[in-house]
Amino acid sequence: MWIERLARFGYTAKGIVYAIIGWLAVQAAFGSGGKTTDSKGVLTTIAQQPFGQLLLGLLAFGLIGYVVWRFVQAIQDPEHKGHDADDIVKRIGYAISGLIYASLAFTAIQIIIGANTGGGTSKQTWVARLLAQPFGQWLLGAVGALIIGYGFYEFYKAYKAKFRKKLKLHEMSDKEETVATYAGRIGLTARGIVFIITGFFVIQAARQYDASEVRGIDGVLQTLASQPYGPWLLGIMAIGLIAYGIHMFVQAQYRRIKTQ
Repeated sequence: MWIERLARFGYTAKGIVYAIIGWLAVQAAFGSGGKTTDSKGVLTTIAQQPFGQLLLGLLAFGLIGYVVWRFVQAIQDPEHKGHDADDIVKRIGYAISGLIYASLAFTAIQIIIGANTGGGTSKQTWVARLLAQPFGQWLLGAVGALIIGYGFYEFYKAYKAKFRKKLKLHEMSDKEETVATYAGRIGLTARGIVFIITGFFVIQAARQYDASEVRGIDGVLQTLASQPYGPWLLGIMAIGLIAYGIHMFVQAQYRRIKTQ
């Protein structure tokens, strides 16, 4: 089924993005080059490599596949989530995820064709627009709280290892199953930390009525690096992000994907 192939390609593309973010951060933490960056920074880094345009084109295609899969999950409900309140929230989350990665895929296409991607100010632009609305500060604060809540939900998924239920464990060796479980738990924990810190940035922006307070994953990594024992904190987080990338590769290979 073509949707299944797109979904698996999409999980691979997402894994590549996170693995590169983590690897660059590891290098930055231990003084061997590298940098703290976000997903859009990864696209620029890839474009600068030999055959970068081709590699970026393949990654963009994979991200589009992930977007298609997320909207299929949200609209058609192939996994039969149902119509309970928590299930509807999950489906809305799928749609939001689809929009986020659609933006990333669009950015990749812009880089390929040489268009101006607008730099790293898009988050601040959207936040500024929200703050300009009636009750904008309250709305932005609520968004921050939701992001923090999702971060704690990532902790819950890591602790329970619920992702194992969606994997074809019978096709794995014992070693592969162990690696998949640890990578999932470590990766989801790291991603949860990113969401929680990001949520605090958003709440800070709402409190101070200042869109520039908002930070993405690059801001989270920079914040960790500036703390006491910063290189160690950055290195640990970087390893967690690489683990999340591996978790996505496992999803690409072994996830049970229902398309209808």
